Amino acid sequence: MAAPFRSTLFDLIATDLDGTLLRGDDTVSGRTRAALAAAADAGARHLVVTGRSAPGVRELLRALGGRGLAVCAQGAQLYDAVTDRIVWSLTLDRDLAEQALGKIEAEVGQVDAAVDQNGADGLTLVEPGYVMSHPGLPSVRIGRREELWAAPVSKVLLRHPRLTDDELAATARAVVGDLATVTMSGPGTVELQPYGVTKATGLALAAERLGVTPERTIAFGDMPNDLPMFAWAGHGVAMANAHDELRAAADEVTLSNEEDGVGVVLEREFGVG
Repeated sequence: MAAPFRSTLFDLIATDLDGTLLRGDDTVSGRTRAALAAAADAGARHLVVTGRSAPGVRELLRALGGRGLAVCAQGAQLYDAVTDRIVWSLTLDRDLAEQALGKIEAEVGQVDAAVDQNGADGLTLVEPGYVMSHPGLPSVRIGRREELWAAPVSKVLLRHPRLTDDELAATARAVVGDLATVTMSGPGTVELQPYGVTKATGLALAAERLGVTPERTIAFGDMPNDLPMFAWAGHGVAMANAHDELRAAADEVTLSNEEDGVGVVLEREFGVG
């Protein structure tokens, strides 16, 4: 593990939400808020980079005082919190999504699926057996899988009754090929998204719009879906509660999301305290 990074100030702070910036109750501590405010006073921008779709972050960004861009849906959406609109998005072809699901189920048996529809007001539709990993997010239960494809989708979420997330993700990657990108973004959250789309592609697009370079970006995360973001950014910080794969790839490991891990690093880098 590399020693903690020391440099002149970063221009961009890219943070995942669940398990990273947010505590378990979906709040940000006063200490971390103060550290983000100090970074903003120093001229740095804060960019949320999350697996949640735009409708799932709208109110949260308002509560955090978000006034700019957010990368959503694992990089498939670029959302403007000021105008409440999606300024750029890619959808997962529904025929390809069905093919991918068929290949996965041919290997592991039936999975339970859900989809995030595209758009600033897109719904999360869930099959009868699917259990939301984040029960606080709104969803609409449907009766048949065909109903998942009623409108364009940004991603598909999968759960298996017996396989672990790592096992399901590994099998999905082995059989899906170039039909979709497979990610694991949290407990009970294996996802299919448009092929080639990752948090890094969304982050790169947002950074270009903001005029920020990778080497001037510090990124925080906790799950394997943050690996591409770490590879793109100049410095990657894993939370103490992070998945082992991300911890191994990080430039440093900070405290957990419950212990102000993001805030502690920002205090160091921006001279707070």
